[in-house]
Order: sequence, then structure tokens, then C-alpha cells
Amino acid sequence: MRTRFAPSPTGALHFGSVRTALFAYLTACHAGGDFILRIEDTDQERYIPGSEALILETLSWLGLNWNEGPEVGGPHEPYIQSLRIATYREHADRLVADGNAYWCTCTPARLAAMRDEQRARSEPTRYDRRCLLRQAEVAQERAGGMAAVVRLRMPDGVSEWDDIVRGHVSFNNADIDDQVLLKSDGFPTYHLAVVVDDHLMEISHVIRSDEWIPSTPKHLALYAAFGWDVPRFAHVPAVLGPDHQKLSKRRGARNVLEYGELGYLPSAIVNAIALLGWSSGDEQETFTPEELCERFTLERVNAAAAIFDPKRLDDLNGIHIRRMSTDDLVEALEFPLPGTSKETRRQLIPMLRDRMITLADATRLCAPLLGEIKLDDSVEFPPKKVDKATAVAMIDAAIDAIEEGGLEDHDALLERLRVVAEQAGAKSRDAFRVLYVAVLGTPAGLPVIEAMMFLGKEKSLQRLRQARARLG
Repeated sequence: MRTRFAPSPTGALHFGSVRTALFAYLTACHAGGDFILRIEDTDQERYIPGSEALILETLSWLGLNWNEGPEVGGPHEPYIQSLRIATYREHADRLVADGNAYWCTCTPARLAAMRDEQRARSEPTRYDRRCLLRQAEVAQERAGGMAAVVRLRMPDGVSEWDDIVRGHVSFNNADIDDQVLLKSDGFPTYHLAVVVDDHLMEISHVIRSDEWIPSTPKHLALYAAFGWDVPRFAHVPAVLGPDHQKLSKRRGARNVLEYGELGYLPSAIVNAIALLGWSSGDEQETFTPEELCERFTLERVNAAAAIFDPKRLDDLNGIHIRRMSTDDLVEALEFPLPGTSKETRRQLIPMLRDRMITLADATRLCAPLLGEIKLDDSVEFPPKKVDKATAVAMIDAAIDAIEEGGLEDHDALLERLRVVAEQAGAKSRDAFRVLYVAVLGTPAGLPVIEAMMFLGKEKSLQRLRQARARLG
């Protein structure tokens, strides 16, 4: 089993691209095979400098480690197509020599006029094979310096294959254009390069977006022309956004590394992306990367388009955070809690773990504990549903209890304050908001008694007294 991911360096990776990479990775992982990374950069017009580094960084951050490819090497180097141009030219020459391809000197103007005439006749637009019938003349034109391309001579008949995701697929070859294989600048098109590389790199399973289904007959024709074995194809469905439009860079889709900056875990992102079109066959939806490797098969990929749900990612991210070990969470919180020591973060984790959707939530939740608060008119005090008498009673009780016994006995302090709320005729949830505002500056947040324990006796009393003074 040998699979590959072959992105073009045209920007950072979004969820749709990474989903293809993940399915290829998991397919190889499940079978104990190899996952190959290849950079397809022959379209120089769309190349964006720095994209290759972003692709490598994204895959590495997600844990999709490739067995062969850039920075790793392997027996089929190089793994960057722009460094393999001589190989593609050699194979294009072979196709021409065998009569499976031909040179074409038609100008862009002539091709445009041809397509206009075809459209006027309500015909499909395709190359009319003018140059196929005049190869001797084309050779003279090329010798005179005229620009030329190599076109595939699409065979007669039918192209068909059994797709792992789509089932049996069939195309009438008469409907398939004679595709350009080698451009006038000597660079291959995707169609020639992908077939040559997949064969030479011994790819057994080609896993790619379903947008490539119409191109597959051209690729099958090339495999047949070269006399090569055909790999298994699995064309996975598109990934759509919540608006049911295709998720892509062109539509402003957020790249995957940005999710990391927002506090999403690689394991949660991998989990969420795996569920875009794949089902485990039971009700389980939360998976570690190791569990996905064990259970993933292409046969359980649905052919229907997958909808990316941000809420589902949020839910999964919260679950993955709660499942992290304390030591791992201490390390992960270094970025959202800059300047804090490991010991400080370790003390905060019991309060944070169940309240974070993303790691970035720690910044907001911990701000009142790591800095000062200022009670002003922007925060309603007493909070809604609490009268002034109840607020005074709650704060006075908290001050008295801390002065008498400190903050060591969490349960005793909690019970004492509940009794005060009950005697005041208020719901505990509402009455405790008084303490939240007094200690944290907001009517919600980290558990207030644990927050006071973190702040310590003196700072807690200082905040409580300031709030009491505000009540008069």
C-alpha cells in the first residue's frame, strides 16, 4: 500500500485539502503502508512563494508524517515536480514516438476562434485534431521556431474503472478532449506529470478530490499508452462550508494553521476532518489519531458532499482538551498564558479544563487571576435578580468566613455561602454572581471559590472589600 498527497504550492492548506491528505495518510497507516508527499509546482503562474514551507508545517503540526518526500527523501527523489522536468519531456517524446500523442502548433487565436464556432453550433468545445493530420508540416513549423505543445491522442472506445468511493464509473472517450500534456515552455501539465510520477513512485492508491473524475479517462489513456498497471482510484467528495458552498481558499476559507493560532488542538482538527465524509460505522465520533489509524477504511467514505460544521469542531476540541494529560496541558497553555510559570499553569488547570472550548479561552478566563480588575459602571452590580441586601449579605459572609478560617476548606466555605443565599431567599446561582463580580469582575467565569483560593487570602479580601464599599 502506497498513497500520496500531492498539493500545489498556491497557498496554505484549508480543510478540504487537508481532508484529502488525511484520508491518504490514514489509508496507508491502516494498512501499514507508506504515505508519500509530493509537491506539484509545474503551474508556475499560480505558484506562491513560501507555500511549500506552509504545507510542510501544516502536515507536521497535524502529525501527518510522510515516509517519503521533501525533507525526508526516499528512493524516488526528487519529490518536487519542477525538479523532474527532464523526466516528463522524456515520457512525452515516448508518447509521440508511439503515436499516442502528437505535436500541435495551433495558436491561441486559432483555438479561441475554433471554440467560438463550436459554441455557435451548440457543440462541446474540444480540440478538432487539425494538427494530428499534418504532423510533417507541424515538424517544419517547430523547426522554424513556432511554439508547440504535445497533445494526448485520446483513443476510441470507453474509459471505465471501479472507484473505491464512487463505484463503477464510465466515460465515452468521444466526449474527452485531446489534452495538452506538454506546454510550449517545456513544462508538463498536471495530467502528464501526475501519471508519470504516480507510476514511478509506485503509488498503489490514488486518493483525490472528486473534481478530478472527468480527468481520470485521460489518465487511464496514459496508463494504457505506457503499458503500465493502473492504481486504484478513490475520488472523495467535496467539503462544503456551512453555507453549502465549496470550502476553498478562493472563498476565504480559513487555513488550518490559523485554527492552531486560535487554540484548536491538532488531534481535534484531525478528528473533525476525518468525520467529513467518513463514518466509523457506529455512534463513536471522538477518536485519537491512533484510533483513526486503526479504524479508517476508504470503503466507509460517503460519496455525498461533506458539510464542515464549526460547532462540531468546537465540541470535539473541548473533548480533546479535557482528555489531555495535565503535563501536556501545562505545555499547551504556554502560548495563551504568556509569562506564566509551569507551576502557575498547573494550579490553573483544574479550573480551566472543563471550561475551555479552545486553548485561547484560557487567556480570557485567567485574566482576572493574573492581572487586576476594575469595577466600573460597565458591569452591573449587584447583578440581575439579586437585590442590594442579598449582595451585602453574600459579601459580608464571604469576608467573615475568610477572615475566620481562610480559604483552605473549600466545601465548608461553599456550604456557608449557600446557606446565606437560601436565607436571603435567592437562588444560589444568582447569589453567587455577586461574588463573581466582586472577585473576577464579571458575573461568570472560573469557579469563584477556586479562584479565591488561587488569588490567596489577602487579594481575595481586598477585592471583596472593594465591592462591599461600592454597595455602600
